[in-house]
Amino acid sequence: MSLPPSADPPPSGGVPLDRRSLAPDLARGVMLLVIATVHAHIFHQMAGGGQAHPLGGTLDAATTVFMLMFAEARGYPMFAALFGYGLARIHLRRVAAGHTRSEVRALVRRRGRWMVLIGLLHTVLLFFGDVIAVYGLIALLFAGLLHVGDRRLLAHGFTWMALGTLAYAVLNTVPSFTDAESGQVLTASPTADMVTRLLTWPVMTPMLLMTSVFPFVVGVWAARRRLMEEPEHHLGLLRRTAFLGIPAAALGGLPYALASARIWEPAGAWETGAAWLHLLTGYAGGFGYAALIALAAVRLGRRRGPIVQALAATGQRSMTCYLLQSVGWMVLFMPYTLDLASRLSDIGSVLVGAAVWLTTVVIADAMRRTGTRGPAERLLRRGTYRGARSATAADQGRAHSGV
Repeated sequence: MSLPPSADPPPSGGVPLDRRSLAPDLARGVMLLVIATVHAHIFHQMAGGGQAHPLGGTLDAATTVFMLMFAEARGYPMFAALFGYGLARIHLRRVAAGHTRSEVRALVRRRGRWMVLIGLLHTVLLFFGDVIAVYGLIALLFAGLLHVGDRRLLAHGFTWMALGTLAYAVLNTVPSFTDAESGQVLTASPTADMVTRLLTWPVMTPMLLMTSVFPFVVGVWAARRRLMEEPEHHLGLLRRTAFLGIPAAALGGLPYALASARIWEPAGAWETGAAWLHLLTGYAGGFGYAALIALAAVRLGRRRGPIVQALAATGQRSMTCYLLQSVGWMVLFMPYTLDLASRLSDIGSVLVGAAVWLTTVVIADAMRRTGTRGPAERLLRRGTYRGARSATAADQGRAHSGV
């Protein structure tokens, strides 16, 4: 994502790994740690039969509070924003290269269809909480937002921020709905587990979409200003976003965190309000983390030590590493495999999540050293740009034949 708006995209349609900007890749690599620890913690809770797992003491309660204040609903907003950022950069590059808006929308939607397919397979085979299909649906449904003006873009986004998060909070706290969803637990049969994931996919996907449109829109807005590619030109905005957003997310997540740790027991509108505040301030946290990492990228400059290279390599292969995490959950946590979820404490599950993330960092860095792209990224790129290359070749053929 480091090409200027006027540059034509490479023949493959993607930007070579050695020409990509550091900040977006570093952000993805670091925030996969947040997602890994959140997922591990959720699996631990699910092992308690779909309800909050009994807390083992002060340390476990503190772990739950910390995760709700600083991690849960704070990682995915950043990824949705970076997804919007990436799509917007594709749109800007290809329009600048002479492609029509309808051609670019077709390419974006083709990318979305492939992401929905990958996400559905991810759900069927591995993990109930897929977001790849969610982002694919956003590409299909909201590709038109890539070329509207800033005012209309942000009005659309803020509407989704208010109404989408409220709907999610209500659905997630209404007893009749949560009781219906209590079947989403760790089952002892691989077949039953697959069926459960398939049945919850049509419910989980729209719910996650409702909370992902706003950060997607913010990512599109940020891409138009190259905030992550040229962070050195936006230091004031990035500092305000980081140093106000992260504390706001922590404070806003505190009531819901206390309720999750059973230190406070709200009911009715109080519970819904706490959940809604948790989601709303989660956006501030996700944007704040992205801004903080962008500031770190400015400080690093051209320095690329082994740790930074490994984290950036993980971000460059974020979809592959995200899928590899799901393989880890399947092997480690399911009752029909190692069944660690039912035997770990809250802090233990978080540490296992961090270890799974670290394993993916090592794998991604090994790919970097051998010059290998992530297999999931290769598949998505091939599916996205194959049609575009075919259309370009056909146009060139017609031009040469005088048609």
